[in-house]
Amino acid sequence: MSDNAIVTITRQSGYQFLVDFGPGIATMLADEPEPLGQGSGPAPNHMLLAAVANCLSASLVFALQKFKQDPGELRATATPEMARNADKRLRIVGINVKLELGRPAAELEHLDRVLAQFEDFCTVSMSVRQGIAINVQVQDASGAVLK
Repeated sequence: MSDNAIVTITRQSGYQFLVDFGPGIATMLADEPEPLGQGSGPAPNHMLLAAVANCLSASLVFALQKFKQDPGELRATATPEMARNADKRLRIVGINVKLELGRPAAELEHLDRVLAQFEDFCTVSMSVRQGIAINVQVQDASGAVLK
């Protein structure tokens, strides 16, 4: 991750915002779902879930590659836990992330060590975790729950 990442958000119309990640990276249109917006792009909660799931996925790959292991196809699914705070404002109070390896656990060496450390490599989830609970589950290609 770049220590000096800068994102610029510019309102286009209504609740649509153009997200500019900087030179060499494609822009993205963000929008709120109906009835506020038109749903023409991901909403902020989608981007938060994507950032957490992407960072955890990359951290798992990094931890596996330290032992020269390849997870194969890796799929991450992030779902929010929503609740209202004391002021009745809707908040994300938890994020559940399921990571599915593309290979059976038996084919991956040092998997116990990888699973014990990979979350610590994730800058985003470890930062978000200071205010939002993040629950991580890892499954192998056969569906066996490893963590």
